[in-house]
Order: sequence, then C-alpha cells, then structure tokens
Amino acid sequence: MGLWIMTGVTFREAARKKILWIGLLAGIAFLALYGTGMHYQVKEFNERHLPPFVRYQIINAILQVGFYAVDLLAVVMTVLTSVDAISGEISSGTIHAIATKPIPRWELLIGKWMGFIAMTAGYVTLMFGGVVALGYWIGGVVPQNMLRGVSLVFLECILVLTITFMCGTSLSTLASGVVVLGLHGLAFLGGWLEQIGGFTNSPRLVMVGIVSSLIMPSESLWRRAIFEMQSPVARSLPFGPFGGSSAPSALMIVYAGTYLIVALAIAIYHFHKRDL
Repeated sequence: MGLWIMTGVTFREAARKKILWIGLLAGIAFLALYGTGMHYQVKEFNERHLPPFVRYQIINAILQVGFYAVDLLAVVMTVLTSVDAISGEISSGTIHAIATKPIPRWELLIGKWMGFIAMTAGYVTLMFGGVVALGYWIGGVVPQNMLRGVSLVFLECILVLTITFMCGTSLSTLASGVVVLGLHGLAFLGGWLEQIGGFTNSPRLVMVGIVSSLIMPSESLWRRAIFEMQSPVARSLPFGPFGGSSAPSALMIVYAGTYLIVALAIAIYHFHKRDL
C-alpha cells in the first residue's frame, strides 16, 4: 500500500513542476513546427508528381527526424524533472516528512521511481503519438514496427531515470545532472563513431563505439528503436544517420535491461545506507 501511495504522490508532485509544463509547451511547439514543415514538403512533392516509392522514402526519412527530436526531448525531460527527486529532497530536508513514516526506504524510493515512470510514459506517448499522427494525416505514412520502437525509447527513458536516481542517492542535484547527461552524451558520440567505423570498415573505431555503449547503453536502445521503425530500404543502406548497418543487436537490449536492474539495486542500497 505504501508503495502505491508514494507512486501517486510522486506523480502528482511531478505533474506540478514548472519544468514539465515548459517541456510540454516545447513539445507542442515542436509538433506544430514539424507538422507545418511536413505539410509544405508534402505539398511540394504533390506538385512535382514524385513517384510513390520516392515520396514514401523521403517522408519516412522526415519521420525519423521527428522521432530523433522527440527522443532527445524525452531523455532531457526525464533527467530535468527527476534529478532532484532524491538529492534535492535530502539536501532541503523535506524527505524527513516521509522518511519518518512507517514506510520502508525501498518503498519510498521505488514509489518515486514508479511515479516518474508513469509521467515519462505519458510524455513519450504524447510526443511519439503526435509525430506518428502527423506523418499519417499529412503524408499518409506509418512507421514500421511502431510499438516496438516506442517501447525501446520508453526503456531508454527508464534507464536514464534509474541512473539519475542512482546518482541522486549519493551525489548532489547538480552533480547528478552533470553525470547523467555527460554519460548520455558519451553514448551519443560513441554511437556515431560506431556507425562511422562500420561504414569505413574501421574495427578500432567500432570498438570505441561498443565500449561507450557498454559504459552507457542508452544510445544503443535509441539506435535499435529507430532501426526497427525504418523502412526496409533505409535498413539496407550501408550507412545512415539513424541506424545504418551497425544497429545494436538484441543482446544489447538484454544488456541494457540488466544494466537498469543493477543501477536500481545500487540506488536502493545507497538510499538505505545514507544518513538522511
């Protein structure tokens, strides 16, 4: 019972944060701009009477750009809204009001974690649903394996959220944000290096990308998600900005899931041992 109470309380607290509403406004503004750009692009295609196959591939590529922006928004929003969920309340002392109640610390932590997961699920669904709806209504295109791709992006956000919680149990709010965003930036750069190495047949460059993915597997989940949602033609290309031939395997998804569980276990352990 305490776990679900904490989940509900955390969800309501997160929903009241200004940064969340700013993120929603930014997301709506992005969808408006994205839809306008796609409208004029499709209108130009119709005026040029492009072959249906070429038209489909180009609009599908525009969809990938939209998904890329939404993924970045979702990850950043996940970090910014949750970075002070543990460390901020510890430093301000507000967590004492909850910690003194007969609720085990692990329930307190997991309840907060689940509350932010619910919030993240709503944000990812809204933003990805918006891009998919615009792609269908304006361009008449639906991405491949949409549910599988969105699920992987959601898993990426949960992974980032869990690492944020893990850092928050031992670091300050600012330090936690810097570490998590820095790790995600490292994974982002490593993902591109791995793709470039695969295209140029450079094993050492590929290895650098793989090592960065092992340190932080968030970008691997994104690259697998976008690979799933690409058209068969785009998947077959030797190099692409959102997938290419170096898409992570299913084993990397398993590794990311294991990484998440270990990070959550460390967060629970640190929170249990920490002097509040």
